[in-house]
Amino acid sequence: MKKTITALLALTTVLFVSCAGIPEGFTAVTGFEAEEYLGKWYEIARFDFQFEKDLNNTTAEYSWNTDGSVRVVNRGFNYVKQTQEEAIGKAKFRGDPSIAELKVSFFGPFYAGYNVIALDEEYQYALVAGDSLDYLWILSRTKTMPEDIKQTYVDLAEKGGYDTSRFIWVEHD
Repeated sequence: MKKTITALLALTTVLFVSCAGIPEGFTAVTGFEAEEYLGKWYEIARFDFQFEKDLNNTTAEYSWNTDGSVRVVNRGFNYVKQTQEEAIGKAKFRGDPSIAELKVSFFGPFYAGYNVIALDEEYQYALVAGDSLDYLWILSRTKTMPEDIKQTYVDLAEKGGYDTSRFIWVEHD
């Protein structure tokens, strides 16, 4: 019985860890410079999911951990509960660090995909895909972004199969 439970836990871990991929038809940004990407980003839009439900004023802040992984601090204000929420995790490159394909974890050994699929040359605006068509974010270094860039990112996502009508457009104070 103990061997069966251990085997099931190992299989579950492998399945969750292997989910850290990129949606078919998309490629991550190449020539990626992590040092330029670090810092604070404002969430402009996202596909809603359990861990960000009812959040506005959402941000993500990236910095180096001492082990070379990336520290991820997500914050937002839950307008239903009237509370500030924070989640701390870590991200690791899935391979070559000059390719913006990472895996991120907020829950121990379980990782999900974090793929920068569009990024301007100045590292001011980003389109980030999860490991499936269920996760997508538009990020900006400021609380707003130019409409033409926003539309370019929406068009790119739609072309790849995302249902962009699912976007939650985040409010910032």
